[in-house]
Amino acid sequence: MDLMALALQGKQLHWNVEGRQFMSVHQQLDTIVGAARGWSDEVAERLVTIGGRADGQALDISRESSLDDVGRGRVTDIEALRLIKDRVGVVASRARASAEILGEIDLGSQDICLDILRGMEKYHWMLAAQLQ
Repeated sequence: MDLMALALQGKQLHWNVEGRQFMSVHQQLDTIVGAARGWSDEVAERLVTIGGRADGQALDISRESSLDDVGRGRVTDIEALRLIKDRVGVVASRARASAEILGEIDLGSQDICLDILRGMEKYHWMLAAQLQ
């Protein structure tokens, strides 16, 4: 659910960002949103493949995501970077924890978590560098 929440929150920030770095932040948010959407689809399909179920309705996301709300309305470019960096960090941490558990259970699912971890850590590094 965190990947889907990240995609939705990233779009919220994407639509409402303003400031000197508008264009680069606007585009960077879209990149992160696209990646989160792709990974959430891959995770859902893996769940169904191994006999689970995939739930992704709005109520499921709001109930099960561990991400804090980003707020409403306009947001400065720097605040948007900070907000998305924090959430990317949470998703990376959850991917790491899941990968550690899955290493003992299901290598195919662990591989997906490791892809997410690598991607999220890279985005986190890039976002943190922009905030220096």
